[in-house]
Amino acid sequence: MKKLITLFLFAIAPALGLAAGGGVPLEHADIDSTDQTSLQRGAKFFVNYCLGCHSAKYQRYNRMAQDIGLTEEQVKANLMFTTDKIGNTMDIAMTPVDANGFFGTTPPDLSMIARSRGVDWLYTYLRGFYMDESRPFGVNNVVFKDVGMPHVMLDLQGLQKAVFKKDEHGGDPVFEGFELIQPGSMTPEQFDGSIRDLVNFLDYVGEPYKLDRQRLGVKVLLFLAVFFVLAYLLKREYWKDVH
Repeated sequence: MKKLITLFLFAIAPALGLAAGGGVPLEHADIDSTDQTSLQRGAKFFVNYCLGCHSAKYQRYNRMAQDIGLTEEQVKANLMFTTDKIGNTMDIAMTPVDANGFFGTTPPDLSMIARSRGVDWLYTYLRGFYMDESRPFGVNNVVFKDVGMPHVMLDLQGLQKAVFKKDEHGGDPVFEGFELIQPGSMTPEQFDGSIRDLVNFLDYVGEPYKLDRQRLGVKVLLFLAVFFVLAYLLKREYWKDVH
């Protein structure tokens, strides 16, 4: 029994570490995988603000068009900047060598980021950049301390300052909130909605078959329920003479 408990704790330890978000409570993303309008807006933000450095090399443009309610012509005209073939994956032209030169590291592929980090982590992280002049790009992040990524949506969100208070027990400063010191082109509510759309799209990219799987799961459960009733009635018919 003790071995089973130990194995269980080891198994959930990484998940607990991610949920902690570096000591910052994660905010609920509240996404809706069935909202195609949200997914379309999220796709727009992804190709405009993420795809320059981050690939999604397991996602094809034509499959995305089919799933989020766009025509292939709409995708070609508005969402394809790195290739001219609708059947290609969402890859980038930047090589790992160039990426290391620009950022000091290779930006990760985002195909599975929502599944590995979780949508709440992504939502909190993308909203969590703040001014830090000691960092190479002038910003830091409350979820991912000393992150190497610049704040690519600074023009939308604006520049904010993180407010910390001293820990009474001498530990690391405790994050209390943000102060907006330079407004962006969006209001905070509009920016939060845009990040929610982007996270919704990244969640879809991580598992394009999720809605199909859920619909199939409902059908399987209904079939099992009907089969259970028939099997129970058949069992009673067979056994009624035994008693």
